[in-house]
Amino acid sequence: MLTQPPLRSDAARPAISHPPISPSPVAPRHDASEPLTQQMTLMGATMSFARNAEIFGENEPADYLYKVISGAVRTYKILSDGRRQVGGFYLPGDIFGLEFAGEHTLAAEAITNVKVLVIKRSALAALADRDAGTARGLYALTARELQRAQARIILLVKSAQERVASFLLEMAERGAGGNAIELQMSRQDIADYLGLTIETVSRTLTSLETAAAIDVPTSRRIVLRNRGALSRLNG
Repeated sequence: MLTQPPLRSDAARPAISHPPISPSPVAPRHDASEPLTQQMTLMGATMSFARNAEIFGENEPADYLYKVISGAVRTYKILSDGRRQVGGFYLPGDIFGLEFAGEHTLAAEAITNVKVLVIKRSALAALADRDAGTARGLYALTARELQRAQARIILLVKSAQERVASFLLEMAERGAGGNAIELQMSRQDIADYLGLTIETVSRTLTSLETAAAIDVPTSRRIVLRNRGALSRLNG
């Protein structure tokens, strides 16, 4: 039976040693990588991480693949000048930890209390060699991550208003609340994801609210009032 690994401090971050994997009853999400999700459900195991706990570190062996069951995860890199660049946000149903080499290029942390489904990468690779459905699932996941990387390249050359509008539309598309977005990440997380300062993010949200494009009832809840206007900003 899996046990939750101890939380890490900034002073000491030993590599997580995942225990042997046992079956988990998590239901798969129906999408392009459904066969992969089904195999993760059958072969994987659930693990829990507390808020701000590190799931894996940068340059650690990429031995496992993860699917978010509940909560939210951020991937990030600390730059040479000490700034943090958030690489992506992973929400329930998302799979993360895929790498094209043997080590993680980014670290991953739990934004909230998180439950994830974990499966050994080598087990999936071996299965993909003999099961076409799993191979297609891995291909679909790889294609999705490449598209995400390409979208970020485009995002980071846009204006601040365009970046924030793109982010809001992305979160609305990935959420289940229609025009209402319940943000699990902080404003600082958003700023580090968009390559902006937290002050710029706050000013831009205020500007969009003044223009009646959005409502901001609370710092974590945003309602899209004019998707057309946001889409035009998004290009």
